[in-house]
Amino acid sequence: MAERQKEIKKHTAIAKLNDVPTSPRKMRLVADIIRGVEVNRALDILKYSKKEASVRLETLLRSAIANWEAKNEADKKELENGNVIVKTIMVGQGRSLKRIRTAPQGRAARIRKRSNHVTIILDTKAVKSEEK
Repeated sequence: MAERQKEIKKHTAIAKLNDVPTSPRKMRLVADIIRGVEVNRALDILKYSKKEASVRLETLLRSAIANWEAKNEADKKELENGNVIVKTIMVGQGRSLKRIRTAPQGRAARIRKRSNHVTIILDTKAVKSEEK
C-alpha cells in the first residue's frame, strides 16, 4: 500500500498558494474553469480571463508545471503532447482580517477582508489499459 502511494506521488506535482487576498468565492469561480483541463489549455484560459484571480492562478499553475518537470525529467514529452492535466484544484478559506467602517447614525460596521488558500495537483492522463 505504501509502495503504491509512493509510486503515485512520483508522477504528481503539487503547488500551494497561501493567504491570497481574494475571497474564496471569487477564486473558486476561476478555479472551476480549469479543473480537469490540460495544462497548456488552462494557461491559455487563465491568460485571457478578465478576472483578477486568474493572474494569481496562472503563476501558481506555472509553478506546478515547473514542479512536474522537476519530478518527471524523462517524461517531458508528456507535457508537449498534452497528457498532463489539472487533476485537482482546491480553494479553501484562509484567515479573515476584521476591519471597522463607519455606519449611519454613529454606528460601526464590521468589514471582513477574506483570503484563501489554493492547492493545485497535476497528473498525467490515465492511459486506457488494453489488458482484459
